[in-house]
Order: sequence, then C-alpha cells, then structure tokens
Amino acid sequence: MRNFRFLVLAVFLLPTFLGLASADEIKPIQAKTLVVWAAPDNLDQRGGSALTIDNLHNGFDGIVFGEKVAKRWMAGSNGFSRTQADQKANAEETAGPSTFVQIAIVYDQDGEISIYRDAKPYVSYMPGAGLMNFGPESVVMIGKRHVTGNNAAFTGAIDDARIYDRALTLEQIAALKPNRPSKPAPVAWWTFEDGSARDLAGRFVDSVTMGDVKVVDGKLVLRGEGTPTWMAMPRKNQILAKLNQAPKGENLIGSSRKIRKRLLADPYRPTYHFVTPEGCAIPFDPNGAIFWNGEYHLGYIFTDERGCCWGHVSSNDLLHWRWHEPWLVPSPDGPDRGIFSGSCFVNKKGEATMLFHGVGAGNCIATCSDPNLDHWTKLPSNPIVPNPADDDPNKKKFQSWDPHGWVEGDTYYAVFGGTPPSVFKAKTLDKWEYVGPFLHHQAEGVDDFEDLSCPDFFKLGDKYMMLGISHPRGCRYYLGDWKDEQFHPETHGRMNWPGGTFFAPESLVDNQGRRIMWAWVLHSDLWTAGSWNPGGEWCGTMSLPRVLSLARDGSLKIEPIEELKRLRKNEKSLENLIVKNGQPIKLDGIEGNTLELNLKLRPGKGVKRFGLKVCCSPDGKEETPVVVDLEKKSLVVDVSKSSTGGHKYREFVLAQGRVSKDHGNPELTKQEAPFELADGETLDLTVYIDRSILEVFANDRQALCQRIYPADPKSFGIVLFAKGGDVQVESLQAWEIVPTNAW
Repeated sequence: MRNFRFLVLAVFLLPTFLGLASADEIKPIQAKTLVVWAAPDNLDQRGGSALTIDNLHNGFDGIVFGEKVAKRWMAGSNGFSRTQADQKANAEETAGPSTFVQIAIVYDQDGEISIYRDAKPYVSYMPGAGLMNFGPESVVMIGKRHVTGNNAAFTGAIDDARIYDRALTLEQIAALKPNRPSKPAPVAWWTFEDGSARDLAGRFVDSVTMGDVKVVDGKLVLRGEGTPTWMAMPRKNQILAKLNQAPKGENLIGSSRKIRKRLLADPYRPTYHFVTPEGCAIPFDPNGAIFWNGEYHLGYIFTDERGCCWGHVSSNDLLHWRWHEPWLVPSPDGPDRGIFSGSCFVNKKGEATMLFHGVGAGNCIATCSDPNLDHWTKLPSNPIVPNPADDDPNKKKFQSWDPHGWVEGDTYYAVFGGTPPSVFKAKTLDKWEYVGPFLHHQAEGVDDFEDLSCPDFFKLGDKYMMLGISHPRGCRYYLGDWKDEQFHPETHGRMNWPGGTFFAPESLVDNQGRRIMWAWVLHSDLWTAGSWNPGGEWCGTMSLPRVLSLARDGSLKIEPIEELKRLRKNEKSLENLIVKNGQPIKLDGIEGNTLELNLKLRPGKGVKRFGLKVCCSPDGKEETPVVVDLEKKSLVVDVSKSSTGGHKYREFVLAQGRVSKDHGNPELTKQEAPFELADGETLDLTVYIDRSILEVFANDRQALCQRIYPADPKSFGIVLFAKGGDVQVESLQAWEIVPTNAW
C-alpha cells in the first residue's frame, strides 16, 4: 500500500526523469489483442478490469467486467470512447469463482473491436473513436480499470494474461492455451506459474501491488475490500528502486530536492500560472471556488491511489497559493469511488456547501464552517440524487453529474450537467426533487451533440450567465434570463475554438463584487496518439484569473485581473512607431518567454492583417503570430511554426477531430476566434507569455489561450508586422513577470 501511494505520483511525475526505454527500443502498440483467463469471485461486482493497458495520458483499453451493465464483459476505455454503447443484448457471464473463462478483445487496424468468450464471438462493433497508441511508458493493470480510475476493482483469479501487438484471428485465439506459448508470440505474457508476476516477454519487468493481491498456485488472486490491484511497468524503469528508498527520511528529503531541481530546470513549466505541484493532472478541472473569510479558495481534481480527489489551495491575492490537505477524497465506507466536478455555495445556515459528483454513486453534498475550509462533512444521505440506471426512465430526463448549486429565497436550486442539463430544487440539503430541463430552448450556434457540463450559473449585471463546456468543443457560455425555474438563453458564445484547450471553467464572486473565472488549460497534444512529450506533465495548468462583466451593449467583457500588475518588473516601452506594409520589425531589447505585453495599434488604410509574433527564434524557424485579420474579422493564434520539437500540433487536431465532429480541417494549425474592429477603433492588445502557455486579450471583448512548446532555447524574440497597409504603434509596454510558483 505504501509503495502504491508513491507509485501513482511517480508514474505521472517521473517518466522522463527515470530512464524509460526509448520508442526505438520498445515499439508502440496500436492494433492489438488482449487475452486473459479469468474467474470472477462473484458476478455482481461492477467495473473492475481483468487486464488493462494504460498509456499514462488518460488513455486506456481494458477487459472490464460489469461496469455499464451487470454481468457483462466489455472493452473499457477512456471516456467510453471505444466502448460498446448498448450492452443489454450481450450474454450474461455464468462462470463460478472456480471456473476460468478465456476473454479476448481484438482491436484491428480498421478500428473494429471484437470480443470473444472461450473462442466464440461475443460482440463486434465499430467504436466512435479510433485506435489508441500505447508507447514505451505504458503500464499494465489488473484490478482497477486504469491508473486514474476510481475505487472499483476486479476481484477473483487470473490464470494467464497476455497482450499481442496485432489483431489475432478467431482461429489463433481458439488455439491459445493458458500457460503455453503461442505463435505469434505475445509482446507481454504473465503465467504466474513460478510464484511470481514476471513478464515472460520481458517488456514489463517491474510490478507492484495494492491491497490483497497474491500469486497462489500459479494464479494471480485479488481479494478483499478496497481496490486490490496489480500493476506492471516497462523495462529500464527505475521507479521501484526510487520507491523503496522514498520512505526513508533522508532519502525522501533528498528525492524531494532532486524533484524540485528538475521542476526549476524544466523549460516548459509555467512560472506565474497556477500549476499543480504533482506534475501531470488529468483531469485538472477547477472546482468549488469561493471567497471565504477574506481569502480566495480554489479546488482542483487530481488523482492518487484513492482515485480522483479534490485538491485545495487558498490565496489572498489570486497570485500566490498555499496548499492545504485535499478538500474531498473518496470515502472507504461511502458510496463515492472518486470525486468529480462540482461547485461551492453558502447554505441557509451560513455553511460552505460543496455539491460534487461522486463517481459510481451520483451527485453528493459536503458542508464545512471552519475558517480555513479544511474539514468537510459529507451528508449521510449521499448521494442526494443517484445515477439513473440504464433501465431507469429518468435517464432520458437527466444525468446525475457535474452539479452546481445556489440558494434563492428559502429554496436550494441546482443545475445538473448533461444532455440535456436539468434543474433540481430542495428545501433541505438532503431531499431534492427534479424540476425539469434547465434550458427553455437551445441558443443559436449550438449543435445537438453538445452536452452542457461543468455548469456554473450566476447573475452578471442585469443578465444571468451559464458558463460551462461541451466536451467536444470546450469552454462556452450563455447569456439570458432566469424565470419560472428555467433559463431562457438570449445569446451563446465560446471561449475555446478548434485547436484550443480551454476547458472546465469555474468562477466565484469576491468581496469587490468581481466575477472571477479560471479554466483548465490542457497541453495541446494531450489527445494525440503519440507517446510522452516534453512538457506534457504540465497539463495540470490553470489559466490566469479573468474578470467577467457586461459591456454597455450587453455583450461579455473579458479582462485579466488587476492584481497581475503587481508582478511586473523592468518595464520597457516605445511609442509612435510605424510598421510598414510587408516590413516586419524585430523589437530590440524587448524579448523573453515570461512577459506581459500591452500594445495600442492603429491600422491604416488598406491593412488586411496585422499583429505581433512572439517566441521567435533567431533563425526564424520558430514563431507564434498573434494576428488580427480584418478581412475575416477574427483574432488568430497561429501555431504552424510554434515548435520544431516533438509537439505535433497537426496530429493533435486530427486526434481531436475524430471525436469533436467539428474539427474537420486536417491542415488546421491555428486557433481562430471571431473579433471585429469598428471603423477608427484601435486594437488594445494584452499578451501574457509564460513558457508553454500564451494568453491574449483583445479590447476587453475577446480572449485566446494556447499552449506552445518552442524547442529552440533562444526563441525569445518579439516581431511586429502588417500586411496590406501600414500600422501605427501608438504605444507598446513590456514587462518581465515575477514568478509566483514556488518552483
């Protein structure tokens, strides 16, 4: 148990530090066959895995038992992206705890997935997403479904487990016998015959266990409460050696210093954006934001051996954050097996009240009244609204996820995310009733397949705002009116566009009356089919806090918080500079990758496109243009030349396009948002550069957020440009930004 606690941290934080085998030494697995001989100890268990391969980038494929429908085998996958949607017609498992059945799942090159039970067809289907790539850093698990999974685990016995790097035929599957070699040979194979969990193929040479897991009589046996789990790790992986040293006091201190040194030296780790201290955090949704007792409090999702938890930080300036013990963790004796998104509000008794989604249970509540919000009490009646079962008629009305709550008079209200989102209400926190659909009607510009998740609903000026996401397209919002217990949207806008990764927003109102929001900024190749990338661990990054308000015309204003000005140092400025058509100007003495830039630009007659390029290398091979396109009426961040390194933006767009339904341009290399300048209006541009993250604010009415990964250590240059006419730089100010992260 102790080793597994450190393992979860290590597999996310340390893969590039500990000498993993390169892709040349261990070939990635894509088309494949997973085979296991398994005997479940009971047929009512739900959601554990008899064999999983996990790529440590929130991607996994596995042989999962009874997760969506009881007593059925299924192909488990991240977000059910390669999982059969309707499993009711599949045959129920009937084997007893002493009967081993062979389950094989074949993933062929065309994307078809076929499941076989004892070499007989079980089900075949085409999933919604393509094949997942499993690189040299991948791990194999039995018990939990995947590394970041909840507390559900397979219990029973495993006689033989193996992985093939190709799609086996039915004849080949029928020829397989437990504990006997095969042709073709597997790329990973465990027989457990010699009393150990050794990979006979030599790909995964280290392993670790959590809970009651033993090798007995040539079988891997998983028993008991909690999450009995076995995990195998790849060759040249020194994690176990590190773990064995970690509990010793002096070695632990020394290891911490080494990790801190690595973090300080990482060229992609942001310096003044809030970053999780544990490296990779998937998901990293901000949650539970509240201004309480004179301080800002912010939660965020992270994962350890307990499953998904809510971290907790506090600040009095929105810049420097203090870490607390986690806000919410799964309850060993409770219904929740993980903590997913939710919100915080003050209840009628004056207590801070957390509405959250309990994985495997439904929406839940916890309360707290202490000054630092450190000690929370979950309601004994949790979940307040359970997950509707597949055969529950309510499932067509609502889904019990991503709750957001508030008080209105003497009534509690909550919006539950979903397709469609729904409204619940209560007089007491433990008794909620369904009201109806949240949306009176759908706004223009929203597609039928878009869900509304991570909802955040509040009054803004004389309007109401629903801030949230659709999973395929990221952050978005509605403005409208709340009446008769339903939201009437008037306008809809987006904060993320194809190519961007602005996700899972959360907001609070502070003692100045400001509505302040954050969003999770994923690293831009999170969804690629590639292996580990430099900087990939900093997907646990929060956007800069933004202030939302309404302009006089009722449109949304988006501004960076005033507090950021306190971080400025070494100001440099210029004014009344003319940028000639087609003659870019490199700024002398103004450069860097942790900067704030403020520009007031006036386009002249004939100008079509203008702006600035940041993070430019001396040879011009790397640059990231920030462009105002007057013809297309758009604000653009162009990443086609942002990096000459391993961050393959085009692959990211292709991978994202397979699931988003709207990223249809295979050559997309930019994020483009609507933006128009009125006749005679200047462009007031604020740009924040923080190593691997770029944020752009234009005239307080549009903003873009983008991850970039320049490979050249000299990519610090700033260049101004204009196309079609001249542009006057009325003023330009630049500041270096003082780091706020501890390291």
